[in-house]
Amino acid sequence: MNLVTGGAGFIGSHLVQQLLDSGDPVRVVEHPSAVVNHLPLERIELVRADIRDSGAMRNATHGCERVYHLAADPNLWRRNRREFDEVNHIGALNVMRAALDSGASRALYVSTESILTSDQSGGGAVESARFREEDMIGPYCLSKFRAEQAVFKLAEAGAPVIVCSPTLPVGPGDRNQTPPTRLAVAFCQGKIPAYLDCQLNLIDVRDAADGLVRAMHRGRPGVRYLLGGHNYRLIEWLEVLGDIVNRSVPKWTIPYSAALAIGWLSELWADHISHCMPMATVTGVRLTKRSMHFDPSETFAELGLKPRPIKESTRDSVNWYRQQHWI
Repeated sequence: MNLVTGGAGFIGSHLVQQLLDSGDPVRVVEHPSAVVNHLPLERIELVRADIRDSGAMRNATHGCERVYHLAADPNLWRRNRREFDEVNHIGALNVMRAALDSGASRALYVSTESILTSDQSGGGAVESARFREEDMIGPYCLSKFRAEQAVFKLAEAGAPVIVCSPTLPVGPGDRNQTPPTRLAVAFCQGKIPAYLDCQLNLIDVRDAADGLVRAMHRGRPGVRYLLGGHNYRLIEWLEVLGDIVNRSVPKWTIPYSAALAIGWLSELWADHISHCMPMATVTGVRLTKRSMHFDPSETFAELGLKPRPIKESTRDSVNWYRQQHWI
């Protein structure tokens, strides 16, 4: 039995489908409030539970040979900042420890590319790189970093645990609109008059899911597998989108100082007045100053992963947006 936490999410739903297509039984753990009707419910075992509940995780992992832990709070802002550590750090440890205690032969933790940079590092190959808490930007990144560090400690103690770090996934099926999808949809709708120049590494969500399966079967504990795709500047990716939807890219860039001020003001408004997700986040803006161009060739060579061109991924994304009547 394969367990997938966060199986209704963007990468998770593609992972679930790939496992089913391979004939593997799948149990999905999702939060009680999560929408799951897009999953093939007749073909999976669904468990409604909160990963912060260690007892529920022990029950959920029982009888599972392989555990994929994807569930996390992916947002860069929360009114209660403590929730990041509770979900992304403590919740991850609950799942990984429950998997090991239940006798799983392998457990895989899904990290994030946003913790793979520092003010001194320039991206590149990061499979063996190690960072510090001082390098992390904001409570989201810190919570994911602490979780990753804890998983590496389990590996050092001999546990069969694997770490994977997908970069920004693009492609069809992003029902909750992760940041790349929100940006792409807004651009297609003509709502992006200016942009903040930054670097991106993009991977097709289907290739990211494939990479997780490959890492589960071939990966070595204690190694970080970088599930990256292709390096772009933001304006270059918008040009790809523009060619597909016949729309011109923005002519103006937003100065970093102005974007940071907007982030601070947006979060103040969200914290004290609207209590809703801010238009911009300080963490998101600060991350644009970091080099997010990576070299995943080491991971590709070991796992045999060959991501498809981003133009294909973007075209499939746009077709799916149209099916949802988003554009």
